[in-house]
Amino acid sequence: MIYVFKTSVKLKKEVLQLKPHLDELLKQAKWNFDLEDCDRILRIASPTDILDTVTKLLQDKGFDCEELTD
Repeated sequence: MIYVFKTSVKLKKEVLQLKPHLDELLKQAKWNFDLEDCDRILRIASPTDILDTVTKLLQDKGFDCEELTD
C-alpha cells in the first residue's frame, strides 16, 4: 500500500533527524520526502498499515503530519 502524508518537515537536516526513527519503524517499507512539494510530502510504500504509527511519530517529534486522501 502507498501512503502519502502532508508534513511540516522543511529541511534536509530534519529528514536526517527523522531517518533513524523512520528506518526503525518502517523496516519493511520504502519511504521518502519530497521537500520541493508545497505539502512537503512523505511517501511510504508499506505492506502493513502504518498510518497511525507514522502520524504519531512525526507529531511526537514536533512536526505536523496528516494523510492525504483522494
